[in-house]
Amino acid sequence: MLLSKCIHPEILEALGKMGHGSRILISDGCYPHVTGSPASAKKVWLNLMPDLVKVTDVLEALTATIPIEEAWVMAPPDGTDQPVHNEFRKRLPEGVAVQKMLQYDFYDKAREPDVALMIATGDLRNFANLMLKVGFVKHAEGKGDY
Repeated sequence: MLLSKCIHPEILEALGKMGHGSRILISDGCYPHVTGSPASAKKVWLNLMPDLVKVTDVLEALTATIPIEEAWVMAPPDGTDQPVHNEFRKRLPEGVAVQKMLQYDFYDKAREPDVALMIATGDLRNFANLMLKVGFVKHAEGKGDY
């Protein structure tokens, strides 16, 4: 049995293959999942029904499983914060800054080869797309970091 909140086998496999600097895209139900992520990214489909699973559900599982160094959210053309962005900030580890990117800039960044995992959700909230940069694990002195 696993002790982690995240027990999804494909997500755990992808996380195990990633390292510091790799990125994870958690996309909402309206995101162009296939064309909006690199072909090399592992694609996990959790979009069973509208509003199942939500991006915040996936974020909760990931924050309990991996270190997160940076986060990006998709903003509409006028750049305004969306209600879901505050939910992301509340769930991210303390000290992780959330950077806003306009929609098409976000798409460009999400297509870069560092995106190793794309998780599609059925989240229907506007601009509920989140990209995470995997951090590193800090070990006790003399053990090294990775």
